[in-house]
Amino acid sequence: MAGEQSKPAPKTIVFLHPDLGIGGAERLVVDAAVGLQNLGHKVVIFTSHCDPKHCFDEARDGTLDVRVRGDSIIPPSILARFSILCAILRQFHLILQIHFSSELRSIHPDAYFVDQLSAGLPLLRLLHPEGRIFFYCHFPDLLLAKGRQKWWKRAYRVPFDLWEQWSMSSADAIAVNSDFTKSIVAKTWPDLARRRDLITVYPCVNTSPKSTTEDQPLWDGKKFVLSINRFERKKDIELAIKAFAKLDENQRKGVRLVLAGGYDNRVLENVEYHKELVQLAESLGLSSMTAKTLPTALQVPDDVQVLFLLSVPNLLKEMLLASARLLVYTPSNEHFGIVPLEAMLVGVPVLAANTGGPRETVVDGETGWLRPPEEPGAWAEVMDRILNQMSPTEAEQMSKAGIDRVKENFGELQMSQRLDYIFIEMASKPRASSPAISFAVLALAAIMGALMAAAGLTMLRSRQGGTEEDVIWAEA
Repeated sequence: MAGEQSKPAPKTIVFLHPDLGIGGAERLVVDAAVGLQNLGHKVVIFTSHCDPKHCFDEARDGTLDVRVRGDSIIPPSILARFSILCAILRQFHLILQIHFSSELRSIHPDAYFVDQLSAGLPLLRLLHPEGRIFFYCHFPDLLLAKGRQKWWKRAYRVPFDLWEQWSMSSADAIAVNSDFTKSIVAKTWPDLARRRDLITVYPCVNTSPKSTTEDQPLWDGKKFVLSINRFERKKDIELAIKAFAKLDENQRKGVRLVLAGGYDNRVLENVEYHKELVQLAESLGLSSMTAKTLPTALQVPDDVQVLFLLSVPNLLKEMLLASARLLVYTPSNEHFGIVPLEAMLVGVPVLAANTGGPRETVVDGETGWLRPPEEPGAWAEVMDRILNQMSPTEAEQMSKAGIDRVKENFGELQMSQRLDYIFIEMASKPRASSPAISFAVLALAAIMGALMAAAGLTMLRSRQGGTEEDVIWAEA
């Protein structure tokens, strides 16, 4: 009876997320919301955008209470620019709308889970001082912004970079997705790291048993090496092609390299990078094919050595992971990386770069291998080992080690219990003092930075008549 009395009462937790689409950050938000809900908490997600045709199932099938607010005044960008400014204003709009309506008062949240964008935290704390705030930092946004070579873009970013650190101090607890990200945050904002504890909360994968699909191997059981990544240059997918090309004809006989991942033909980088990868494969003497639909992907000629699969649906992704001999995960300094966990969960060994988050998930020589990204030859050696040299017993041992590691350390229960503990701790401790800088000063700085950027861009274009790279706000 005493144990029941000491158990904290369930909380009402409100999530604030900019755009609840499909991505690593969105997967984490959905998993966190479902996990906390399963522990008995009431969860409501507010977002500025959620397209039912482009979101995770839990966000549209009624599993989660998702409400779109703050999407009626500020567009996501202005003339394909000023994305970060618009993102901040949209977050302010969302917070103000749910505050001044009866919606937030009727929910009466005990705590907030905010991620990606910290700009609105001081406003949220001002309007709702009794609600504790948890902020999840996927990665410092100032390190993700592109185009800093241009002076007006640097001027544009200055107030937002300062605002990011300042506003984050309004959170009662700050979490990061890996020890690697924690080290980057500490280097980027040493003052923040000295004053606040940065808590590592790993993303999770669903470890519950899945309904089995048809136990029929892809392409009549053809051996293949798999890469799953968005078609972006920072993912370094060319490393997989270069390593595969270093295998001699006997080593890769009857083997295919499958490059699957997120692709949007509206995103110029996706289109350009895919073309570059096709050209690279051809230049290295590898035959290739691109499939954009599931039926096409299942009917690939046997002589295709490199297969590009664009915008892979979940069913095909599961089929690929179930049949792959090896997952190659090529990004360097990846913040965390969920795909290696998905592969290890189904017993597929992982070959990843020995940098960033994979160093915390992949155990070299036990659940896979970690190799320098600048040495394709080392990656080719691992490919040859798994394809031609490893005994069935060794493969089975590595497969089991990967499954055990994921289930013991990266399951949804582990993440939800970790978050639950953090929310309990937030409620039990006195609040830290809030930042002293006034909103008016930062708002003025933001406006001045935007005006300086616009003026500089206008002057340069009037002189050069050229088209410059966009300034973007993004989360990997």
